[in-house]
Amino acid sequence: MQRALQPLLCAAVLVLVASLAHGQEAGVDDDSIKFGQSAAFSGPAQDLGKEIRRGIELAFAEANEAGGVFGRTLELVSLDDAYEPEAAIANTTELITRENVFALIGAVGTPTSRSAVPVAQADNVPYIAPFTGAAFLRDRQWSTVINLRASYYQETEKIVDFLTRSLGINRIGVFYQDDSFGQAGLRGVQIALERRGLPMVGTGVYPRNTTAVKTGLLDLRAAGPDAVVLVGAYDPVASFIAWAKQIGFEPLFMTISFVGSNALIEKLGPASSGIFVTQVVPPPDDDDGAVIIDDGHVRTVDDDSTVTNPPIVEHYRELLARAFPETPPGFVSLEGYLAGRLVVSILEGCGEAPDRACFLETMTHDRVIDLGGFPIRFGDDNQGSDAVYLTVVDDQGRYRKVVETAGAGGE
Repeated sequence: MQRALQPLLCAAVLVLVASLAHGQEAGVDDDSIKFGQSAAFSGPAQDLGKEIRRGIELAFAEANEAGGVFGRTLELVSLDDAYEPEAAIANTTELITRENVFALIGAVGTPTSRSAVPVAQADNVPYIAPFTGAAFLRDRQWSTVINLRASYYQETEKIVDFLTRSLGINRIGVFYQDDSFGQAGLRGVQIALERRGLPMVGTGVYPRNTTAVKTGLLDLRAAGPDAVVLVGAYDPVASFIAWAKQIGFEPLFMTISFVGSNALIEKLGPASSGIFVTQVVPPPDDDDGAVIIDDGHVRTVDDDSTVTNPPIVEHYRELLARAFPETPPGFVSLEGYLAGRLVVSILEGCGEAPDRACFLETMTHDRVIDLGGFPIRFGDDNQGSDAVYLTVVDDQGRYRKVVETAGAGGE
């Protein structure tokens, strides 16, 4: 019996020695590297999770078709948390302990990330490109978080600056989700207003994962703001705007990137015309022209030369059209694609034996990662891009970039 077992034991030892010699990290084997995603694939925020995943899968498929990263294909395991923090904790634990993923990517939301990040941090698992601009994720105590996008504070600063400086609107209110996400957006507006010595005119709230917006709407109508900043997902934001129009409450509506731009238009239809949205990636439809703001005067131009996008946007459009011909380009899936391309770039820099330590060291390098003309730079923080773009929905349901001239104070 002992002689029969001896070859098996020797083989097991050889496998272990080979694994140690290669220095392979969790989620990495000779043929693949596995990533995990916990995001909303059901419930009122499901379009965000689906679009982020679509973009990541585009980038991974592109890399795999080219032979992978040093011969390893990239895999994505996605679990549904329905935009609920408790489910995000359970999913993150499962992805790390059972699925044995190398890293996590493409989480959706502030409350879910607030719950999941400590789980990832405890095991030193990279937490890449969460779809949120929450300030706490920019705190370097979370050494495993790699942010791609600009923060909510940067988006809300852009909004308040545009309203006050370009349009002369000072009476500003906020409608926000009653949780850590909504509080982040609310605080961003408060900071921007305080910087200008302005009070907040009024606020309204709604519970996460609901469209219970009427009480918040009535609170804001009573306050009488000239502009309302909406901090929420597409479903409740669309409900708020639709009800507001029905009762004749029509201030200027502005919202931030988490709203899910394509889904918002789909929900609202023609009522979406005139809504301003800040974005953290370039416009994916670069042939839609722009809206020019010049000393308070507004004009629309259809010449696409007014919007110069980096080459990666056209590349994304071509990949999307080939893989998903029925799916229109969108800001959310483009962000997912950029996140996937960032992963590929970092892995290539780590060489043939990637590990988590090398991957996370990217944030300590003061260099530019060029994603096809969209620059990512870490060094003094864990956020790769500071870009914020202002867009507005035209009467044909298209997002146009808002361009402020020097007379309006510039961009």
